[in-house]
Amino acid sequence: NAVQSRLVEFGDLVQIKKQLISVISLCKERGLVHSVKWASELAFALDPLPKNELPPSATFTEEDAQDLDALGLAKSYFDLKEYDRAAYFLRGCRSQKAYFLYMYSRYLSGEKKKDDETVDSLGPLEKGQVRNEALRELRVELSKKHSAGELDGFTLYLYGVVLRKLDLLKEAVDVFVEATHALPLHWGAWLELCNLITNIDMLKSLSLPDCWIRDFFIAHMYTELQMIKEALQKYQSLIESGFSKSTYIVSQIAVAYHNIRDIDQALALFNELREQDPFRIENMDTFSNLLYVRSMKPELSYLAHNLVEIDKYRVETCCVIGNYYSLRSQHEKAALYFQRALKLNPRCLGAWTLMGHEYMEMKNTSAAIQAYRHAIEVNKRDYRAWYGLGQTYEILKMPFYCLYYYRKAHQLRPNDSRMLVALGESYEKLSQHVEAKKCYWRAYSVGDVERMALLKLAKLHEQLNESDDAAQCYIIYIQDIFFCGEQLEHAEVSTALRYLGQYYFKNKLYEEASLCAQRCCDYNDAREEGKALLRQISQVRDHMEASNTTPVRRVSPLDLSSFSP
Repeated sequence: NAVQSRLVEFGDLVQIKKQLISVISLCKERGLVHSVKWASELAFALDPLPKNELPPSATFTEEDAQDLDALGLAKSYFDLKEYDRAAYFLRGCRSQKAYFLYMYSRYLSGEKKKDDETVDSLGPLEKGQVRNEALRELRVELSKKHSAGELDGFTLYLYGVVLRKLDLLKEAVDVFVEATHALPLHWGAWLELCNLITNIDMLKSLSLPDCWIRDFFIAHMYTELQMIKEALQKYQSLIESGFSKSTYIVSQIAVAYHNIRDIDQALALFNELREQDPFRIENMDTFSNLLYVRSMKPELSYLAHNLVEIDKYRVETCCVIGNYYSLRSQHEKAALYFQRALKLNPRCLGAWTLMGHEYMEMKNTSAAIQAYRHAIEVNKRDYRAWYGLGQTYEILKMPFYCLYYYRKAHQLRPNDSRMLVALGESYEKLSQHVEAKKCYWRAYSVGDVERMALLKLAKLHEQLNESDDAAQCYIIYIQDIFFCGEQLEHAEVSTALRYLGQYYFKNKLYEEASLCAQRCCDYNDAREEGKALLRQISQVRDHMEASNTTPVRRVSPLDLSSFSP
């Protein structure tokens, strides 16, 4: 029924198209370029309207007429990034539109000065110290107007941004929610809200306007909160409601598949996206991460060259080139490009995390820790940064710290086996064996990406002299390795066979022991032990035949005959 009502809501795509055209012109007048782009991409995916269906232009008040010339002049300066000059000519204006542009120009002027100062003075690892000096004044003026109820949807959005920049996050959330109610079609306010919501409970607690755009927001939120199954369902229903041509949705689905490491699906979608929109740069850093994971050097090289031709001073381009050098093991060069990305945008999450990885490769742990911490400052939900911090403290042999960071990573990715294996290792180092066993078993249960969990669990049982449990784990491990059919570099089948051979031998199960010993002979590192065990078995058998006794089975045999390497 809910789906039905949603489809009714989306049923009138003509209405949606009209709303998009209206909001595009509203945002354009106010210089909100990213919201214009988002709405335009969405409008482009819908069928064009006939001339008589086009929406009328926005209502024009007496105040708008008064401010028309000043606004036209100021907007021309604003478009040329002369923000102080724009603000100067808007000082006495009375209309809502002029007031927004006046405040927004002052805000952007402060941001521009902050960025210029940052680039001039500091290395990329000391970003936090420079402040936008205009923020406090803007907050005072906007909060007075807010109390008097004089802010429209756009100025509420700006007030929220100012509060967020001043780290007043709780107040910012309330103001952004108010902004979405005042002007539901302004995507910028929804996006700001996305960055402030930390978990699903917080999302459920917000009272948001019931409008078609909310579905886009919820889908985006699910992706951010790693609820990928729900996100994909949401995007699928949006496609079915009539947005099948939207490149925005295709890119979001590709990012979602990247987040659950479904690499083939993600690569296919990114390739489709590049066919539809060959000069697109956004999300290409995510595409390069996938090519990196698959070690696709020629493709990554082609992508890097292609983006350099389009725009070499874009954050995404720098990240792609960084990945390219990292894949070629030129870590200093890679770090240099990630630094360049951060000079262009200090809030670029991916670049901080990737730079942390490069510093790890260069064995520079203190710089890696700093980089990962910056990533977390930008987005507390970045599990890769928490996981990276865990790894750096592991190198520094500080298991209590590791435990803290791996736990954080695990909370963000409860079904990611890598986090669970790392947690298990930390518990093991702290001799918390029961917890370690739980983590390893859970890692195996959720689908062990690297197929290490059972091996570690078996070795832990072996260490604790729990031989039956160890044998059981080694059996499942061997079956797992053979059934998956992949050649794994770190597969330790010989270790498992060696242990099982000895285990069966001790338990007088000579048939199984002999089978394991024969299998051991297939592996270089276990060949000698396999032969020695076969000799021992034949000696025991000769001895048994001489005394003609049958061994008593104490342990149920673990059937090894069902699989073959």
